[in-house]
Amino acid sequence: DKPSVTKSGRKFGVVRIGRTLHFILNSLDLCFFCRHSRLLGLVTLWLGVIFLAGFLHMNRNVTSVWRFSTKYLRPSHPQMNVMFLKTHKTASSTVMNILFRFAEKHNLTLALPAGQNYHLGYPHRFMAQFVEGFKNMGQSYNIMCNHMRFNLPEVQKVMPNTTTYVSILRDPVSLMESSYAYNKFFTPAFRRSKDVNEFLASPWTYYNMSERTNNVHARNYMWFDFGYDNNAMDTEDYVQSVIAEIEQAFQLMLLTDYFDESMVLLKNTLGWELDDVVYFKLNSRSQETIESMTPESKEKVKEWCSLDWKLYQHFNRTFWKRIQETIGLEKLDQQVNLLRMRQKELMELCLLDPVPIDKTKIKNRKLQPFQSGRANILGYNLKEGMANETLRTCLRLITPELQYMSYLYARQFPEKKRKNTAFPLWRR
Repeated sequence: DKPSVTKSGRKFGVVRIGRTLHFILNSLDLCFFCRHSRLLGLVTLWLGVIFLAGFLHMNRNVTSVWRFSTKYLRPSHPQMNVMFLKTHKTASSTVMNILFRFAEKHNLTLALPAGQNYHLGYPHRFMAQFVEGFKNMGQSYNIMCNHMRFNLPEVQKVMPNTTTYVSILRDPVSLMESSYAYNKFFTPAFRRSKDVNEFLASPWTYYNMSERTNNVHARNYMWFDFGYDNNAMDTEDYVQSVIAEIEQAFQLMLLTDYFDESMVLLKNTLGWELDDVVYFKLNSRSQETIESMTPESKEKVKEWCSLDWKLYQHFNRTFWKRIQETIGLEKLDQQVNLLRMRQKELMELCLLDPVPIDKTKIKNRKLQPFQSGRANILGYNLKEGMANETLRTCLRLITPELQYMSYLYARQFPEKKRKNTAFPLWRR
């Protein structure tokens, strides 16, 4: 959980030093010091020692804080090489849009799925050959952000050594509800049950381990996306070893449940600008398709998806520790407010409606998002009569992931057959 803000206790030390200096200066006989320059030097040295002692008293932890924070100093130049592990049902489509926009803005090379594929081999573990053009391009890609099942050695064949590895986690309770709605008709364990509460009341009644990847949406979904066995035994040694591996591979872990705070941390970590991480929610569902979970179901998720639960708990703690020791909570709140103000400004500039709308009300069919399961995925209408540059900016913010990926694929590989998805043809 987000910790509360605490105030520093340094004011007393500053006041005490000020009073000491005031007393000493008022007691000095300047003429006396003119005749005793040697004594003047000693007093000056003494004052310096007093000031230094007071400063160290106020900053007794300065050494340890500096040792930690230098690891996360904001880079002097924007980082161009980013690998984002796009976990499922975690607002990762919105992060993907941010990365697509950054790649287009800086004319970067994307590691996109080969041919007519939309995922990088999912649910199979990632292989470098799943990336379009890998045999010829090798380690020359800048951004990788399509769905995959993580496999670090193969990713390292594609991405440069200077790559920043990022992913995102979500509270497994809300993740389960979202996964159930989105994958209701694709996942055998979900199909066999009436609703998410019935499934969680007796998950082994509906869940069959022999169905393997067909059921990954129903148990430890994030654990599977990171490349591990979602049906593994939950032992302390195993869980801690996996968490250690993930910490070693990824420099930054975002949290869906604190998305704006995560965007501020992403911006600072990569040395990007505010407009680089501003966003409109993509792939969100209508309220009537969100199912209410009983208290018993919520507790059951923590047991049924215990690997995901422990993964989330760990990185929730490290997320807030990192913020406290680098940005600080007060500065974080200020930057979050700036992000939300800019988001509101762009929504007023771009959107015909102040909130995402039902798919049936989207006027431009090319901007309709992909629909799945029971979920009713919402989208946006743009205002009319915008200037060309404004229109391009707004289009990038609202374009669904499949259409945007198809556009970028055609732009990066004009000689290849286009992916079979409509996308908006904005012009430069």
